[in-house]
Amino acid sequence: MNRIENAFKNKPIFMPYFPLGYPDLDTSIDVIEALAKNGADLIEVGLSFSDPLADGPVIQHATQIALEKGITVKKSLEAVKELRNRGVDIPLILMGYYNPMLAYGLEKFVRDAIEAGADGFIIPDLPMEEADEFQSALGKLGGRVDGDDLSPSYRDHPLIPMLAPTSSPERMEMIARDAKGFIYLVSVTGITGERKSLAEGLGKLIAQVREHTSAPVCVGFGIGTPEQAKEVGKMADGVIVGTACVRTIGGSEKPVETAKQFAAEFRSALNHIPK
Repeated sequence: MNRIENAFKNKPIFMPYFPLGYPDLDTSIDVIEALAKNGADLIEVGLSFSDPLADGPVIQHATQIALEKGITVKKSLEAVKELRNRGVDIPLILMGYYNPMLAYGLEKFVRDAIEAGADGFIIPDLPMEEADEFQSALGKLGGRVDGDDLSPSYRDHPLIPMLAPTSSPERMEMIARDAKGFIYLVSVTGITGERKSLAEGLGKLIAQVREHTSAPVCVGFGIGTPEQAKEVGKMADGVIVGTACVRTIGGSEKPVETAKQFAAEFRSALNHIPK
């Protein structure tokens, strides 16, 4: 059982997002460690990019600061390795855009990411229909890597598929059927950001996806409070919280302490869902 599969033994899981390099690299590593050790079940580790098309103003601002402070893909992967060295043992999914990965070199990126301790990848601007090159890079690492039998595979280090309310039934079936790891279900159309209320028809949308897959279905975009997380957690296998996490922690004078409290509050809300 890999780390992702193990995380979903206690559903619904809490999955925060936080970008490396914000407000600076050392603090971001400390924040992610605090989230991991105080209630997060899986973390989306953000790789900053200058044109983050799927992100709203809060995350755009954070990743821009990270870039201004000198964050790079190489430094980000070194940070993932540091988190593993600190005893962070929950899944760490790299969430970033395709262009920096191409510039780094796809095969080298995948190899270095897995060796650093990443468990999977989320690439918002890479449709699954156009992901053959990335999947091929994963497939080429199916054997020995630098003398170590890591045996990474698509199944163990998956490219996580994303689905949205605008996905056609045919596309939803095709992507859900082949999903590995889990499915990232975007609850609303548009960019990331907190919403005052949950999207109408979310339960129906989750049910539609589940008709075509046994993979866990996790919901993101628009979830900003523990109460909203609890409502989503009654329907989904996981709750993804990005903007609220970045805004709350990034705006704090004591970001690490705030991260501990943030993770604990969301995990507590999910723990109080009747089984």
